[in-house]
Amino acid sequence: MKGIVADMRFSVLKALGYFADGLWTGWGGRPRIEARQRRNLRRLVKKARSASPLFRRLYADLPPSSEINLADLPVTRKPDLMREFNDWLTIRSLPLDRAREHLRDFENVGVPIDDVAVFQTSGTSGEPAIIVLPSSFVEYYYGIMMARFERYHWRLIREVRRLGVRVTITGGNGHFAGNGFNKLMQRLNPALAKGLGLTFVEAEQPIERLIRTLNAIPNVAWIVTYPSMLTILAREKENGRLRIEPALFSTGGETLTNDLRKRVTEAFPSLKYGIADFYGCTECLALAFTCSHGRKHVNEDWVILEAVDEKMQSVPDGTLSATVLLTVLANEVQPFIRYDLGDCVRYFQDACPCGSPFHSFEVEGRQATLVRVGEVTLSPLVFELEHENAQRVQLVQTGETEFEVRVQAAEAASAEIVFEEVIASVKRVFAENRLENVAVRASRDPLEFTPSGKFHEILPLQSSDARKVT
Repeated sequence: MKGIVADMRFSVLKALGYFADGLWTGWGGRPRIEARQRRNLRRLVKKARSASPLFRRLYADLPPSSEINLADLPVTRKPDLMREFNDWLTIRSLPLDRAREHLRDFENVGVPIDDVAVFQTSGTSGEPAIIVLPSSFVEYYYGIMMARFERYHWRLIREVRRLGVRVTITGGNGHFAGNGFNKLMQRLNPALAKGLGLTFVEAEQPIERLIRTLNAIPNVAWIVTYPSMLTILAREKENGRLRIEPALFSTGGETLTNDLRKRVTEAFPSLKYGIADFYGCTECLALAFTCSHGRKHVNEDWVILEAVDEKMQSVPDGTLSATVLLTVLANEVQPFIRYDLGDCVRYFQDACPCGSPFHSFEVEGRQATLVRVGEVTLSPLVFELEHENAQRVQLVQTGETEFEVRVQAAEAASAEIVFEEVIASVKRVFAENRLENVAVRASRDPLEFTPSGKFHEILPLQSSDARKVT
């Protein structure tokens, strides 16, 4: 914490203001939601134009802020914004060099710089982004999420707390939102931080040690982690090595497939409240909420999430998007306006049975996870990499037609058998898709995790390139 002056403050009163406003907006239905969104957008554009040199240039030829519409605004992308970081922010007290110096020291995780918090993304789809959050965004996060709770959610939280402890399995190091946000709240408001749960288990550790750690924690009632970690927990439970009986799993950060949900539910009959799958990102932690019927709803009064095609044109509800554009109306310090997030989503055409007036959607995954070989694009779901004699298997694309398999064998198991059978399985997938000239070889290189602790079974070529960026 060298040289850091932590002036950031959290106002419970302001958080309650977001809560009340969120309730009022929701009760007004679509007309009130759209009116609030339009006012917030124009306020954000006005602030960006006046205080961000980058947006002043981008919006120089656009209509007045009081008349601006979303379609008038250009699309923005992470690499371009990061190159212009010093001109991007609406404050001049946090140049890029100062932010990077802060992020280099792990003792600074959760420590504000002056009156803002600083995190970074894991960089799995390109260069890591540095995310700057003012206290007003933290207040928004708490207020708006409480406003979107149904009675079901309050009952669930009370019941799960009564049953035992909450455990978060995430990256053990780094300035990522997974554990950094909790540490920030410990400083700003310890009472609220308690409600988030402070028992952390490092995702990157060997699986045998991770399972021993979980088994040693009494009364594990709620686990928060990535879907890829759920795969491991389900397998360990099926094999009898994991003894915990949680009532609830919460996931985020990756795509939760229906097959994985079914497998986890069968492996853990104790899951009284099932799996709550949340959608958000470091750029906007409170992007959406999950209702009692399991649908994801956009917080549209403070967030705009546009489903668009390859030409950045809106797609109809019911159509899978090529990407989504994110506009965060609650962060005036670091404007994210029509920001290309890279996710593929589909908005539902029908109203949600929960009765919420906020639009609901489903997430299909990220473009960054797709495997491309020549003109053929494959979903990572077509590869079957699980093996009874391996704790983890990873397929890494090292060239357009070159792949390598990496293995973490189970105790007393032969890695050679795993390599042979997994490589044969991968080659069958390529042959079924008429890809005959693809090389797949065994590699003794260590498995790779993202800096935030996620483990991806498939690392496509673009992700391989991205891992070299520092």
